[in-house]
Order: sequence, then structure tokens, then C-alpha cells
Amino acid sequence: MKKLLMLTFTLLMSASLLAGCNTISGAGEDIEQGGEAIQDSAS
Repeated sequence: MKKLLMLTFTLLMSASLLAGCNTISGAGEDIEQGGEAIQDSAS
């Protein structure tokens, strides 16, 4: 029972970390596009 609980916990944490990386990557792309738009409007 303990092994199953630890396995489940580990899998959930791994999935959360992978989802978090995708979210941070997407946020970085959005910020980059915003910066490019500001540069284009300034020139």
C-alpha cells in the first residue's frame, strides 16, 4: 500500500512539474512577443 501511494505521489508531482515548465515557456513567449510589439511601435 505504501509503495502504491508513493508511486502515485511521484507520478503526480512529475506531471505537475512538466505542466509547469510548459506554462513558464508559454509565458516567456508571450512576453517576448509583447516586447517585439513595443520595439516595432517605437521605430
